[in-house]
Amino acid sequence: MAALNFNAAEVEPQQSFDALPPGRYEAIISESEMKDTKAGTGQYLQLTFTVVGGQHEGRKLWSRLNLVNPNATAVSIAERELSAICHCVGILVPQDSEELHDALLVIDVIQELNPMSGQQTNRIKGYSQVSAPAPKAKPAAPAGFATGKVAPAAPWAARK
Repeated sequence: MAALNFNAAEVEPQQSFDALPPGRYEAIISESEMKDTKAGTGQYLQLTFTVVGGQHEGRKLWSRLNLVNPNATAVSIAERELSAICHCVGILVPQDSEELHDALLVIDVIQELNPMSGQQTNRIKGYSQVSAPAPKAKPAAPAGFATGKVAPAAPWAARK
């Protein structure tokens, strides 16, 4: 038995960690860290993406970019993915991965079956820029405004 000094009414319950539905999500890079590969022959940049807005706000997804690896193809894939991220956030020459933190972008998320667990997991399959909001339409000018020939007011219009 363990003595607890805990009030569950004061703590929000843990959310489900089911895979996100496939789709496009606005997100930020909230964390980044270089880690050694399991084999010890290289390093990968682990990026943590946090979904902002919508019903899945706060959910996290990860991407691992094999930037230092004896396999040149793995490095090339990682560099292209990092380039896509940099282009989306407008930071083309980052000196440190922290420069990419908090920049808004859109991640394309798919679901895949994890063969080890048999569970559906998420994978980020692409990145894009957040589309700019459409400019607000300006109210139409009165007829004849451009020519300077504005029609006279209707006789029933209220005069002030």
